[in-house]
Amino acid sequence: MKLNYKRTFFIGFAFMSICAFWQTYDNIIPLILQNTFHLNEVSIGTIMAIDNVLAVILLPLLGSLSDKVSTPLGKRTPFILVGTILAVIFMMIMIYADFSANIWLFVIALGITLLSMALYRSPAVALMPDLTPKPLRSKANAVINLMGAIGGMYSLLLTAVLVKKTADKANYLPLFIGIALIMIVSIIFLVSTVNENKVAKQIAEEYPEEIEKNTTNKKAKTKMPKDVRISLIFILLSIFLWFTAYNAVTTAFSRYAENVWGLQGGSFANCLMVAMVAAILSYIPIGFISSRLGRKKTILLGLALMFISYFSVIFVTTYTPIINVSFALVGIGWASVSVNSLPMVVDMASGNDVGKFTGLYYTFSMTAQILTPIISGFLLQNVSYKTLFPYATFFTTLSFITMLFVRHGDTKPLSKKSLIENFDVDD
Repeated sequence: MKLNYKRTFFIGFAFMSICAFWQTYDNIIPLILQNTFHLNEVSIGTIMAIDNVLAVILLPLLGSLSDKVSTPLGKRTPFILVGTILAVIFMMIMIYADFSANIWLFVIALGITLLSMALYRSPAVALMPDLTPKPLRSKANAVINLMGAIGGMYSLLLTAVLVKKTADKANYLPLFIGIALIMIVSIIFLVSTVNENKVAKQIAEEYPEEIEKNTTNKKAKTKMPKDVRISLIFILLSIFLWFTAYNAVTTAFSRYAENVWGLQGGSFANCLMVAMVAAILSYIPIGFISSRLGRKKTILLGLALMFISYFSVIFVTTYTPIINVSFALVGIGWASVSVNSLPMVVDMASGNDVGKFTGLYYTFSMTAQILTPIISGFLLQNVSYKTLFPYATFFTTLSFITMLFVRHGDTKPLSKKSLIENFDVDD
């Protein structure tokens, strides 16, 4: 059983589009709220949590809805197509509102942009498990995350180049035009190269045992075994905790770098680019490592690296290039976590509930991202910006502990049909 890397690469264009948007959103929207509309840290954190409130409500519903949809374009593709087009349109209106300092237009456009992104996030992520046999999903998710990292890197490069350091009021229009372009190009590549219905039929023909298993599960409607349910609860709790740590850093880092290290304009993006490059270089190797070491152990290793990284930054009071080592470890650690966590969750589902369980994954990750900008924003405003990395260190430690109790959803080495096959290198 071998992964079709070419097809998985094209499937990844949807996630590349998503990550390009969110990388820019997390870095730039807080600066717009602070510098254009002069909001305080708690207000900024509250607004930055809106997308996650919508996600908690909408992503499970839309994931389940896309499970049941059947169109000539497939189950997931229509959601991806419509969501991308709407997001691009209202994203540009949002930036016009920033330029004209119209807060009401900004809030309305922001809200519709976030609704549009919510429309296609779960279906886009569920597309990979739909079109990939279970044992290959960690490898496939490595490719998907690699594509996402490329989207994030593209966003950071544009930020570093196009956001001027000396401008009294930064002009974000060129940056967001660049993001709109990659979103449009990504969806064109996806729709033109991946025929969802055709590939799903091909998977069913190549791996009939998967379809038979899913059909049996659907007919039986058996309740999830208690031990599996306990593992599901602990991994969802772990997801909540590590997103609490990670999103606090990604949401506040542009302001942290400005207020603690004195970095101006888009120069904060250089640290994030180091993390992104490290992630890009490690995604594919991590896919192979997890297929041999196991998903759980790989996640625990990633969390340990992130703990070391966050803890080390606590003691850095001024920017120095050596800090890039810590950010590289963050990138590798996050890659280890993100490659394996979604496959662990969806592998506990029946094949007919992939969209539902993808939505469940996002319910917990987004709940964390609702709470953490508000809580960390309160600490930044009322205690110190220097609370950011102790905060991230604490919640990463908790996520490591809860992950120790997960017993299901891990990979198992595929059995070889003959002795000589053990010398074959899977690709």
